[in-house]
Amino acid sequence: MAVSLASTADQSLAAQMDALGRRARDAADQLANAPTAAKNRALLLAAAAIRADTAKILAANRRDLETATGRDMTAAMIDRLTLDGARIEAMAVGLEEVAALPDPVGIVEQVVTRPNGLRIEKVRVPLGVIGIIYESRPNVTADAAALCLKAGNAAILRGGSESAQSSAAILAALATGLEAAGLPTDAIQRVPTQDRAAVGILLTLDKYIDVIIPRGGKSLIQRVASESRIPVLKHLDGICHVYVDKAADIAKARAIILNAKLRRTGVCGAAETLLVDRPVGASHLVPMLNDLIAAGCEIRGDGATQALDTRVRPATAEDWSTEYLAPILSVRLVDGIDEAIAHIATYGSQHTESIVTEDAETAERFLARVDSAIVMHNASTQFADGGEFGMGAEIGISTGKLHARGPVGVAELTSYKYRVRGTGQIRP
Repeated sequence: MAVSLASTADQSLAAQMDALGRRARDAADQLANAPTAAKNRALLLAAAAIRADTAKILAANRRDLETATGRDMTAAMIDRLTLDGARIEAMAVGLEEVAALPDPVGIVEQVVTRPNGLRIEKVRVPLGVIGIIYESRPNVTADAAALCLKAGNAAILRGGSESAQSSAAILAALATGLEAAGLPTDAIQRVPTQDRAAVGILLTLDKYIDVIIPRGGKSLIQRVASESRIPVLKHLDGICHVYVDKAADIAKARAIILNAKLRRTGVCGAAETLLVDRPVGASHLVPMLNDLIAAGCEIRGDGATQALDTRVRPATAEDWSTEYLAPILSVRLVDGIDEAIAHIATYGSQHTESIVTEDAETAERFLARVDSAIVMHNASTQFADGGEFGMGAEIGISTGKLHARGPVGVAELTSYKYRVRGTGQIRP
């Protein structure tokens, strides 16, 4: 009997997920040609609903946090999970910013008239249905939904169990905006169960879902990449580097590394490794170490770094490829830009890297040769964010090279098709 009950439950979950996908596909068909004004109105009304429901969202978040205290969650995950009035207001503002962005759908990117008179247009269109799987951050519910909606896509959201109640409260506000604007509420749906089997089923719904976007830890990304029948837009580890060149301004270097590492340690744009040109070890690295340690950062360094400061712990081979998401920084002295670039190529995750230097030629060499989604000069890696790039919000930082790379905003959630207009031409 137990086997029969389990089998029935599996069939019920599969049917539930299939219905979710079918509703999303129907909604996507309606959204594909929805007027920009209707999409913007839905976003603005959703922002108003989030503000109006602040008390409900905070209460739901408190319940999530109470549940989280009984789990083995890191400080970074707790930080990602926690909402307050400012973060809820930021969600509402994010929706308004997305509403103010240009609508990419319908933009004609290229027009070619062939010698035979055929007129060929390349035009932006929605991707269709996007499945988004994420952990911890309930604000992703609002950000992802807003971006998908503006780009004319339906979204199926599967947040982590730790943020289930917060996400449900946010989704209710989003549905208010959709309904008031006359758009289908099925345009933004949430997987209604925390059963891990639902993720596996979601990854097989290729008849409904066009793209899967996972946003979370390495184990989640690996599972999605290995099990999905649907194309995956990956957001891998943020093993971000700051390289301080011998021509760096010391004041800039100190400010940038403090911000890059410690502004928020739990975000993917936080620096995890500091590389310093050997000639400026004493003049530049020593004061940077003092700043970092005084601010509560643990330093794990190579032998040369340890020789400069006895408080530095020895770095292991694993440290160079670790995304700490904590106040821990690995530090290494290198022999110039070539060794820095080689280190990044060996241990980095192609996310975000920054060089600090006043030498324009060296900066351009770094920007050209480092193969990461975002490469910076004299700026903190914490600017690796769609909002800071003027995108309003982002679903994540894509570290792959196909379709989208770097911050994934509204434009990156569209594809294109060709419209061909003729006057009766036939091919000889």
